[in-house]
Amino acid sequence: MKTYKNLSEFKGAPNAVITTGTFDGVHLGHQKIIQQLVSLAKEKQGESIVFTFDPHPRHVIFPDDDQLKLLHNWEEKAAELEKLGVDHLIIHPFSLEFSRISATDYIRDILVATLQAKHLIVGYDHQFGRNREGDFGFLQEAQETYGFQVYEIPALDIDEVNVSSTKIRRALAEGQVDLAQQYLSRPYSLHGTVVQGNKIGTGIGFPTANLKPSFKYKLIPQTGVYAVEVERLKDNTVHKGVMNIGYRPTINETNPSLHLEVHLLDFSDNLYDENLRVRFIQQLRREKKFDSFDALKSQIAEDVKQAVECMKV
Repeated sequence: MKTYKNLSEFKGAPNAVITTGTFDGVHLGHQKIIQQLVSLAKEKQGESIVFTFDPHPRHVIFPDDDQLKLLHNWEEKAAELEKLGVDHLIIHPFSLEFSRISATDYIRDILVATLQAKHLIVGYDHQFGRNREGDFGFLQEAQETYGFQVYEIPALDIDEVNVSSTKIRRALAEGQVDLAQQYLSRPYSLHGTVVQGNKIGTGIGFPTANLKPSFKYKLIPQTGVYAVEVERLKDNTVHKGVMNIGYRPTINETNPSLHLEVHLLDFSDNLYDENLRVRFIQQLRREKKFDSFDALKSQIAEDVKQAVECMKV
């Protein structure tokens, strides 16, 4: 897959088959669109193109609202799209100026003149252009004038629930990482760097790596304890682990902040400054305050047992 960080870098592709959107999470609904995109490109002897944006449009249009957390940064998104067989990925910088392009100008100047679209695939709820004035009907009306053909993908249901990035965010905010995995068709993951901690875990016999997320808008699941898989990116080795996300109420810190701490099972090497990818398998329990460190230590031992059990092959 060829990746471009600006629309101006793209020089065209034969018989272009295009889809466009934010594709946060590349979930099952997105995957259906991408699979049809790739299939149609092969059928038409053309090349598949995904046109997306960074930063997320809401972070540009509402810069003071930091409530929207994302499932993917652009590198994670690119990795998932490449797995699906996309030929070209264009990650165009989103700006206020770009947001003001009318639906008609977007079709004429971007889809047709620049991307040279011959076939366009969109999801059932796709909207585009200034004030989201363009939709599937708008594209249908324009296709004869501009010489492309548009296809709509209907809503994909899982157990009668429409898949959406919003529903996945909600599931993660409630600690339902197993439900998020169903929607994504893979475990939800986050990437970060191991930073210095205060070694409280080491003191009670369960050393932890303190993780600093690499993406400021990354959605962090609900506070609690999770069974996880941890990948060391320097050598791609994978270890089972237990992760705590929370404010460590047992420690009674004066100004508690959110901590992401992961204990790798059967592992003792130094992880400082390493990059790790954590995949969430199951929430084991919510965060709670214990009466003593001995009680906390006993509970962590039980958490480890549960984690091993739920991750048995």
